[in-house]
Amino acid sequence: MRADNLWQQTALERLETPPLDTDRSCDLVLLGGGFTGCAAALAAAETGASVLLCEALAPGHGGSGRNVGLVNAGLWLPPEALARGLGPARAARLTEMLGQGPGLVFDLIARHGIACEPQRAGTLHCAPDARGLADLRDRHRQLTAAGAPVVLLSAADAQARSGVAGLRGALHDPRAGTIQPLAYLRGLARAAQAAGATLCGQTPVRSVRRDGADWLLQAGRHQIRARALLVATNAYHISTQGIDIPKIPAVYYFQAATDPLPDPVLPGHEGCWDTAKIMTSWRRDRTGRLILGAMGRPEDVLGQRLHLGWARRKLARLYPHLAGQRFACWWSGRIAMTGDHIPKILQLGPQGYAITGYSGRGIAPGTVLGQALARVCLGADPEHLPLPVQTAHWEPGGALREILYETAARVAHLPGAG
Repeated sequence: MRADNLWQQTALERLETPPLDTDRSCDLVLLGGGFTGCAAALAAAETGASVLLCEALAPGHGGSGRNVGLVNAGLWLPPEALARGLGPARAARLTEMLGQGPGLVFDLIARHGIACEPQRAGTLHCAPDARGLADLRDRHRQLTAAGAPVVLLSAADAQARSGVAGLRGALHDPRAGTIQPLAYLRGLARAAQAAGATLCGQTPVRSVRRDGADWLLQAGRHQIRARALLVATNAYHISTQGIDIPKIPAVYYFQAATDPLPDPVLPGHEGCWDTAKIMTSWRRDRTGRLILGAMGRPEDVLGQRLHLGWARRKLARLYPHLAGQRFACWWSGRIAMTGDHIPKILQLGPQGYAITGYSGRGIAPGTVLGQALARVCLGADPEHLPLPVQTAHWEPGGALREILYETAARVAHLPGAG
């Protein structure tokens, strides 16, 4: 099995983003070429604003190009937990906006002809045990009270839809679906370019400061002067002089993909994940490959033996007829995981913002919040945002939490465990 990102292999969308080669002035400068940055670039450019996006490597290099590809409605937290963290009014607004997030994603795909394998068949949140089923029942209660069209499936229906024996039930969300995430990202970027935005890859920004009424950025030998600034680097932020982005603890998540299967599982094309504390996700792509994912960092020999060995055993438990089926490739990425699982918006200065901490829900929330932040950067009232704007944020125990996340994944993936 080789270390090779399947999405890089199979993305049909192509994108050219040459490095910045001259000084520039613009209305809005964006740092980070992921879902948030590209959605913001598209939304701002469509208003007629002049837009420049700077990406240190290539758009999609970070978490957006390593994503599972589940287009979910909402964050990890159910509505009542959001209300405790944000207050009832703001939580209700966020729940409504993110509930419409998959619709926005699939509308953008259709409008801009993005070749990203869109399948809007919903997702299955699967319960392998009684504890998980109790969690799903509570989520179903809360989500239906908030107006979400989710359906709690019986054990028999969950097993029939997923093909996984022994499931106690599943929560089906018909709003959701799956995409090829890197191709979607590149399609967003292409649409932003077509709307007039300039996207520059291989353009790390090393310093940012205020200069009169503008933001002044240094990118290599070139200066960028902008009226507004949005930093959307999330788990892949690099140190930038003049801006203080809080360090959010990172969770590492890996995926392994089979070769195309002659008898593909999940014929209904739902994307799945389970209620386990160390979550497993699984889905298929357009060719019938099965893609299995979980927390873990198989970057060294020991990590590969542990996590990829677990993946083989897990595949055999989910689908016994696939026992012995080889994985063709694997890849991994970082997730910025806030302690409360809620993203953070920071005000860096006048018309200057940053967002970080998607906690594993990047596609629809990144698209929704990218568009919303573009409007605020260009003059809309920040009170219209569904998240509070903070001037500072600190994550307690960050380094320790990273160690605990990695240790929990390793323990869960030991032979004989779970």
